[in-house]
Amino acid sequence: MKGTFTRVRAVALLLLFWGVSMTAWAQRSTVEEAELEVNGITRKGQRIMIQLDSKVVEKAWAAYLKETSGGVVKAPSLLPLPKAQAGKGIYTVESGKIDTISRNPIRIVSKVEPTSKGSMVWWSIDMGNAYLNQKETPREWASGVALLQQFARNLYKEDILQQINEAQNVVVNSQNKSDLVVRQANEIQARISKNQQRKLELEAALVANAQELEQLKKEVENNLKQQEAAKAEIENMRRAAEIVKAKLDKIE
Repeated sequence: MKGTFTRVRAVALLLLFWGVSMTAWAQRSTVEEAELEVNGITRKGQRIMIQLDSKVVEKAWAAYLKETSGGVVKAPSLLPLPKAQAGKGIYTVESGKIDTISRNPIRIVSKVEPTSKGSMVWWSIDMGNAYLNQKETPREWASGVALLQQFARNLYKEDILQQINEAQNVVVNSQNKSDLVVRQANEIQARISKNQQRKLELEAALVANAQELEQLKKEVENNLKQQEAAKAEIENMRRAAEIVKAKLDKIE
């Protein structure tokens, strides 16, 4: 019961931490307009900072591009992502489609790079007749912001869930160790009780042994007396036999 309460309390604390972390995410995951040079060309695009390891972010970003550029943002596309990686965290998508941004095929140039606090994710979207721009294409810009923020939110959720799982594993392992210590204590107590019982049995056996020894000593003394009596009786019988023999000799 105590172990269950401990696990519940740990999970509750983790969920509280999750809520606090998600609130902190809302405060720090802002999308900014930024220019970036990719493959020798400077482009305007959207940038978001994510406080997670760049290797994790880059892998997730490649999958997210595959999902979103298939045309349905929230459902993974069955089409393979076109050859996108150009090296050093650069990913491009030719003839992609994101309905919330454009009904026409779009071209995406993106980059993930490490920063001192985590990772930067940047993308530029060519809609064919215009580039995604905060002033000139505000509706499409807002959709891009929502997509980047959703990507960051997904990553933070996954990271926190991983932390929760790891913490739960720690709780389970700690509980298992605690249960083992309790079992060992119970086993030791059982051995102590068995030892005490054995001690009582041995003490009782020693008392019985002492009593038996006294009885044996008495029997030995009695046996010696019986031996003396038997010797005396034999001596008397020998003398009686000699007397009878002497009388018999006289008759001859």
